[in-house]
Amino acid sequence: MINIGPKNTVAAFDVDAQNCFTPLCPDELPVPDGHEITDALNSQAKLARFRLGSKDAHPENAIWAASEENPQLSPVVGFENSDLHWNIHAVPGTYGFELLEGLPAVTEYDFFVWKGIEPDIHPYGACFHDHAEKRSTGVVEFLKSRQVKTVVVGGLALDYCVKVTVLQLLQSGFNVIVNLAATRTLSSDTGLEAQKVMKEAGAAFVNSCKEIQVMDEPCPSKWSH
Repeated sequence: MINIGPKNTVAAFDVDAQNCFTPLCPDELPVPDGHEITDALNSQAKLARFRLGSKDAHPENAIWAASEENPQLSPVVGFENSDLHWNIHAVPGTYGFELLEGLPAVTEYDFFVWKGIEPDIHPYGACFHDHAEKRSTGVVEFLKSRQVKTVVVGGLALDYCVKVTVLQLLQSGFNVIVNLAATRTLSSDTGLEAQKVMKEAGAAFVNSCKEIQVMDEPCPSKWSH
């Protein structure tokens, strides 16, 4: 059991919980069982005062688009903010771009990020727009301005966007808990390696929200002045 302190210092983060990263969109980037994390994301949000979310938002003419000549996961050459070729995914206006069914509308989140709209930029983490991590998305500033200490993270996929987001949050000074029930991996090998990297950087892991305890806020006395 992990005690994460008072609820008003806790945020929950739904990282790229979009249809394009599930078997619902087999031609994009289907993560096995990726469509099954909604309930776990909603459960972790109940532990937090703030709920944050992010989406990939990519153009159809992205320079990193995979092709016969440049298959998926082959390196991109000559662009500092795109490293690998991927199937086109998360194009605004498509079904794949939408959040998983059962999640809130984007306007109901306390803070929301869209990332990767430029054709030559393919970020993974939700805290910075660029790979050099110099152009903030505002996530870190939002969390610090609300005195958040701990962030509970889920989303898709664990071995890419979730991993990088977790590392960025840790580097920014937050306590980070990865909720394994609320995330899935593109492959088991890269998933295990991602967990190792995050753990070494200081992240904690739980199998579900049942392993997280939030400190109850003391009720103000009606006699206090």
